[in-house]
Amino acid sequence: MTGSPLRLRLDGAALVDNWRLLDRLSGAAACGAAVKANGYGLGAREVVRRLQRAGCRDFFVATWAEAAALADLRVDIAVLHGVREADLGFDLPERIRPVLSTANQVRRWQDSGGGPCDVMVDTGMNRLGVSLEDVASGLLDGLAIDTLMSHLACADEDVPLNAVQRDRLAGLQGRTSAKRLSLANSAGIALGVDYGFDLTRPGISLYGGVQRAGHAGIRQVVTPEAQVLQRRRVKAGEIVGYNATFVATADMDVAVLNIGYADGYLRCFSGKGRAWVGDVAVPVIGRVSMDMTAIAVDAVPELVEGDWVAMDYELPETAALSGLSQYELLTGLGKRFERVWR
Repeated sequence: MTGSPLRLRLDGAALVDNWRLLDRLSGAAACGAAVKANGYGLGAREVVRRLQRAGCRDFFVATWAEAAALADLRVDIAVLHGVREADLGFDLPERIRPVLSTANQVRRWQDSGGGPCDVMVDTGMNRLGVSLEDVASGLLDGLAIDTLMSHLACADEDVPLNAVQRDRLAGLQGRTSAKRLSLANSAGIALGVDYGFDLTRPGISLYGGVQRAGHAGIRQVVTPEAQVLQRRRVKAGEIVGYNATFVATADMDVAVLNIGYADGYLRCFSGKGRAWVGDVAVPVIGRVSMDMTAIAVDAVPELVEGDWVAMDYELPETAALSGLSQYELLTGLGKRFERVWR
């Protein structure tokens, strides 16, 4: 079988540099790494390997299936979605802890024999977490808690709720058996060291996402690349793509790329996106379809069938262009991409 006509060019040095920057911004707090959703689409195993070598010791996934896929790497993993009854039917790998977030999960964990765990407490987001009242009532008594954590709802904005959540978590210091407190995600790290507590949990900024001015220095990690399926001449007055949304105003050269919305390069890039052929930027024209995207290539006469083209995909700029979040841009990249680390 031949290689895929789609690839993600992944910059391992940029990934590590981003973690090191976030580690410095975390102050005295340890800096972990969220690798859920298959490492935000990059491939969790390779992300963990690189960050482990750089000094990262704490990793976060969403589900036990994600944790099991990384268990042989022998790193500390917290499972953010807690523990279901179904999860207790398997041997839980050593060094993997549930993040308990409901009274039912706490009881389930205790009834199963317990062991080290983390706990999520809700400080105002109203998503996952036991309540402050639960903590005060003694719900967590008897648990061997490694990390008591919460999650910021609006860390990428300057709102009073950030300080409210910080102070609520700080008020739990010494109220449980927890060895560590954790609050800050990527954006939360940039709010200042008083949000770092003992452990930070960056995600999107590891992979090139920039959410606050304090993230200056974050480098791009992911670049989608696609091969040219065909180069063709389009005459003035002819259309390109579905529904004739693009009409050539003059004779022009068009290249059709092996990438489309089934790969996560969505229809919102129609007539807006651009690609790079070496140092030359070329525009996306017409409507992005399921497996194909057209670009105007008069400026690059050397481009031929089978050549590779890099899609412009820097996360902050592409999010502003598309209306998608930086998270969607990464995690939506499809399975047909070959992931190539460099």
